[in-house]
Order: sequence, then structure tokens, then C-alpha cells
Amino acid sequence: MISDPIADAITKVRNAYRAGHTRVVLNHSNIIEAIVILLAKENFINSFHILEKDEERGLNFKKLSLNLRYTNSGQPVLTGIDRVSKPGRRVYVKASDVPRVFNNTGCAFISTSSGVMVDRDARNKNVGGEYICKVW
Repeated sequence: MISDPIADAITKVRNAYRAGHTRVVLNHSNIIEAIVILLAKENFINSFHILEKDEERGLNFKKLSLNLRYTNSGQPVLTGIDRVSKPGRRVYVKASDVPRVFNNTGCAFISTSSGVMVDRDARNKNVGGEYICKVW
């Protein structure tokens, strides 16, 4: 059993980029799916697919398959991803204190009452929430 599935997914993505892989498969949950959707919207990954449960193919649970994005020179588009709020230490931010990541070149993912969103959307909607992770 995984104690922190979000940190596990973030670590899998980080390690896949460092190893130069073009695809990575993550365990599915609603929060991880929301994070992956934001990664796709912000152009950190090319695309993603949800692999449904299929006993014949050996998939006992739903999975997420991500196609990773690289520049023309082969450098990863996503250079860093860090988990901020952890199970042992939750980090919450007010609407007025939503952080900026690397002078707005990166994104902070905030879990709000309106769903998971990037920092600039949270600022525009004037909502705060749990600071899940930052990506640059």
C-alpha cells in the first residue's frame, strides 16, 4: 500500500523524465487525474490516456498513461516537480498568498473548493486551498 499516492505519481513522472522515457504509467485516482489534466493543459506533457480495468490484460486497477514532452533538442520540457503539501505536514494558502513559481515560469497546483487549479486561476477566482505541488 502506498501512503502518499500523489508523491508516488510525482516521483514516477520525475524519474521518467530523468531517464529519458517517452511514456510513464501512473496509478489512477481523482486527484492524480486532475493533476495530469493540468499538466496537459500547461503543456508539460503531450497527452494522457486512462487505461480502464481489464483482467485479461493484467490491469487490476485503472491506470493513467502519460506521453512525456521533450524539446526538439531532446531536453525535457518539465525540468522540476516537487511535492509541497505532504500527509505529515499539510500546507494551505490563502487567496491573497497564492505563490508564484520561478517568477511565473512555473505553476503551483492548488486544491481548492472549486477543484484543482493552477496558481494564476486561483488568483483570478480569489480562492485558496491546499498547495499540492509546484512544477517548472
